[in-house]
Amino acid sequence: MSDLTHLDKSGNPQMVDVNHKAETDREAVAEGIINVGKEVMAQLLRDNYSSKKGSVIQTAIVAGNMAVKKTSELIPLCHPLAINACSIDIEQFTDEELKITCKVKTHGKTGVEMEALTGVTISALTVYDMLKSLSHNIEISKIKLLTKTGGKSEFKRT
Repeated sequence: MSDLTHLDKSGNPQMVDVNHKAETDREAVAEGIINVGKEVMAQLLRDNYSSKKGSVIQTAIVAGNMAVKKTSELIPLCHPLAINACSIDIEQFTDEELKITCKVKTHGKTGVEMEALTGVTISALTVYDMLKSLSHNIEISKIKLLTKTGGKSEFKRT
């Protein structure tokens, strides 16, 4: 296990110095599950994923993309990054769950894991917000990084 990179020698928080790192293509994919329940899912399917507030899926995708671009404003020690690509997919996973997947790409000195995780999280919160008039018994879970490429280390969840 390596040292925590966001702490200096005195234990104070710091932004990681990436000045010496090479710029490379970097990509991260994250996913999460939102359980809306069978009744809400049935209504979503009947209403073509629309609610009183509009298209649930399209609104959540836009919100997730916006959040990806603002990750460094939300997480204190994240580097601001130029996002070269972001795609969010929301699909029915089970008869009561939606699966949200976010893929983010950049060319830079640091990875986009936090951006992908933020995209999934804000998309899920947007689904919750748009459906809470139908039920508050909605659960967001299993938000996780699936893959990370580029830089000195790579990751693939097995």
